Amino acid sequence: MAVTYRALALFLTYPTEGLKTGAHDYLAAIRAEGLVSDPLVRALSKLADELAREDIYALQENYVQLFDRTRSLSLNLYEHVHGESRDRGQAMADLVELYQQNGLELDANELPDFLPVFLDYLSTRPDAEAASLLGEAAHVLDAMGERLKKRDSPYRGVFGALCALAGGADREAVAALLSEPDDNPDDLEAIDKAWEETAVTFGPGDAGCPKAEALVAAMRAGPDPAAETLKRRA
Repeated sequence: MAVTYRALALFLTYPTEGLKTGAHDYLAAIRAEGLVSDPLVRALSKLADELAREDIYALQENYVQLFDRTRSLSLNLYEHVHGESRDRGQAMADLVELYQQNGLELDANELPDFLPVFLDYLSTRPDAEAASLLGEAAHVLDAMGERLKKRDSPYRGVFGALCALAGGADREAVAALLSEPDDNPDDLEAIDKAWEETAVTFGPGDAGCPKAEALVAAMRAGPDPAAETLKRRA
């Protein structure tokens, strides 16, 4: 079970005073476990420094602007696969069941496809299994990292670490994601239009993203020992 996944999940949560004071402790835990290379730890240190230094309200505003108001940077993984279609609801129900089978109980207000929740789940799995499951979502994570890099956001360090843990992404799948519009959260008219559209599909074909389908399939096929129940901290 990797502390690194848990620490990366915390870095991607909505900024609180607890996150501000704990940011460098989370970074130290990642460094100590040794799953992330030194250059990537240094990239993560930029985020830890910003979280510790900046005003909490500025941090919160930036987080909302990036991850809540920018659809192409949504931290809900299935947003990049099913959009708001019915398929997303069924996929999330399947994830809830899988989490429960392996000892992860969600709070009532948590969506199962929220990336920090998924990382919490991975932190309860053996390292090889966690890396394999993360690899099924690597193309989404890589594309998000590229978009954050364009914005010069220190959050890109988290996605660099995740892609390294996943072992790299399918470049064709990443290119397909990056070919989709990178929405501007200040363009309200464009946001309204995007939400009116049908389910978002990335890559070839019209049946959704095969990488995401592989994610759920891989989770079903993986070993199923019961893990100790894990409650996420705020």
